[in-house]
Amino acid sequence: MSTVTELNTITVDGVKVFYRAAGAPTAPVLLLLHGFPASSFQFRELIPLLAPKFRVVAPDLPGFGFTEVPAERKYEYTFDSLSLTVEAFIDALKIDKFAVYVFDYGAPTGFRIALRHPKRITAIVTQNGNAYDDGFGKEFWAPIEKYWASSTSFTADSPEARALVPFFGLDTTKWQYTHGVPAELLHRIAPEAYTLDEALLQRAGQTDIQLRLFFDYRTNPKQYPQWHEYLRSSGVPVLAIWGANDAVFVKAGAEAFKRDAKDFVLELVDSGHFPLETLVGHFAERITEFLSKRILGA
Repeated sequence: MSTVTELNTITVDGVKVFYRAAGAPTAPVLLLLHGFPASSFQFRELIPLLAPKFRVVAPDLPGFGFTEVPAERKYEYTFDSLSLTVEAFIDALKIDKFAVYVFDYGAPTGFRIALRHPKRITAIVTQNGNAYDDGFGKEFWAPIEKYWASSTSFTADSPEARALVPFFGLDTTKWQYTHGVPAELLHRIAPEAYTLDEALLQRAGQTDIQLRLFFDYRTNPKQYPQWHEYLRSSGVPVLAIWGANDAVFVKAGAEAFKRDAKDFVLELVDSGHFPLETLVGHFAERITEFLSKRILGA
């Protein structure tokens, strides 16, 4: 069976969604949801490693990668909107049940879908995909929380908003890839990863889009109690495989899942926010092992 990654687009919810896919169409589906400031490109090496056993599907979220949102769509860049677009995407591909890998922004996107359709989710793999107050890195989130407190409605012009613009520059983008990575593994980080992210962040309109999502992230902690109840009531299996040195979503966020997930496996790896860059083979092995026992019956 071919594990070549297909590059496709499909128009749903008024959005032309770009996505990567591989694996047999009849295999159990694993949906990969990326985060800020990345795209499905972050899964470029993971997809073919998982494809022998799963149908792997990885869309670019609106505002990221190569997904196109027409201006006339007047898209609202909120996590509610992202989740509705992804839901329309999986419906259009006729995906009924699926496991989901959530990272960073992929977590609030995926958990919103899970709340609406709990029986469709067969398992969750969370890789630095936060669902607990415990998981916020205080230094990273301090200026964003200040932005949340500055206004009850979105603004891109306040001092608190302007203070966040450096988050969209190359130094911060590269830092997210390199911080927390052992020195002997830094050579594994492909420069095209953070270079592509940064090039896409510099497109016209991106500062406004990303500030809107930063501001809307404040809605996620308010939903955490619902996500925790979902974990308890559904019994969905959860693998938390997490870069232990991440300064964005710290390891306490991974450990917190044990409070609510009934079938829970925790693994902390010696890496930062983007551990796939240096440990992709290990991740593929652990994910395959976890999912094989739970959705393949192996």
